[in-house]
Amino acid sequence: MDKVLVTGATGFIALHCIQQLLDQGYQVKGTVRSITKKNEVIDSMKKNSLHPENLTIVYADLLKDEGWNEAVEGCRYVLHVASPFVLEEPNHEDDLIKPAVDGTLRVLNACKDNRVEKVVLTSSFAAIGYGNDEKIFDETDWSNTDSTIGAYAKSKTLAEKAAWSFVNELPDQDKFNLTVLNPVAVTGPMLSDDIGTSNTLFVQLLDGSIPACPRIHIGFVDVRDVAKAHIFSMTAEKTNGERIIVSEKEMFFAEMGRVLKGAGYDKSPTREIPNFMLKIMAIFIKKLSGMKRSVGRKVVSDKSKSKELFDWEYITAEDSAVESAKQLESMGLISN
Repeated sequence: MDKVLVTGATGFIALHCIQQLLDQGYQVKGTVRSITKKNEVIDSMKKNSLHPENLTIVYADLLKDEGWNEAVEGCRYVLHVASPFVLEEPNHEDDLIKPAVDGTLRVLNACKDNRVEKVVLTSSFAAIGYGNDEKIFDETDWSNTDSTIGAYAKSKTLAEKAAWSFVNELPDQDKFNLTVLNPVAVTGPMLSDDIGTSNTLFVQLLDGSIPACPRIHIGFVDVRDVAKAHIFSMTAEKTNGERIIVSEKEMFFAEMGRVLKGAGYDKSPTREIPNFMLKIMAIFIKKLSGMKRSVGRKVVSDKSKSKELFDWEYITAEDSAVESAKQLESMGLISN
């Protein structure tokens, strides 16, 4: 069976990609930055995968040249999932931009040198729908990096643009196929004890630490569908050269709060914080700093391309959220 490299193997999406690849019989390499992360991936696959013996862990850092050729060597496909993701604004935007952009170029260079057939890059809706006027966003849109969109959105936009430029400028003899996936907020069950950034927000919604919801409207999609989209795109010729928004539906945070409250999580807030109050709170609560630019905006995406390309029904945002809540409760991170 073909060999696949998954970068950033400890990540929320990456672990699901590895699990699904192993269960489908692929040989998988996963990159980690340190030996302490190696066992996290191996233990996860021993618990969750049918074929953990087909996993190899290799060491490579997005900020270093060393290790990437060895990581990619022998792989037919590469899923480049690794990229830093935080809710709050970093002290300097380059803390996110450099690993995102430079790391992507390191991976793609190694793919070129090792004659990889196809790369699937994990970008984000943050590279599409930020810094512009409200509209129904589609895959032709790009976030405006000349506006104050925040370091994370800027890092994803610049990294994706760098990837397309890199591939488009390759001579014909070096070209490989590229598909870019642009998921919205990703929810669903975790495959390790590291809840990551994505589920940190759920903990805050569930444990009462946020008394009311910011008036933020975003898309949600289950992590299993995002991983499935990566693996489908890896071998499907019809996705070559495509950007694809991956989203099940959009909701206001307060709507999500009502879903969780209806599932028995009584601490889940259903009221909204006035916009001006959130902006004031963001001055003192760093984790809110990355949200303040989205306050009051209704963000809607055109999902027609993914529906045309992907031949399955997504897990609903509501079911995904409740399943996340149940897992976080079972881990003792929230009390019902």
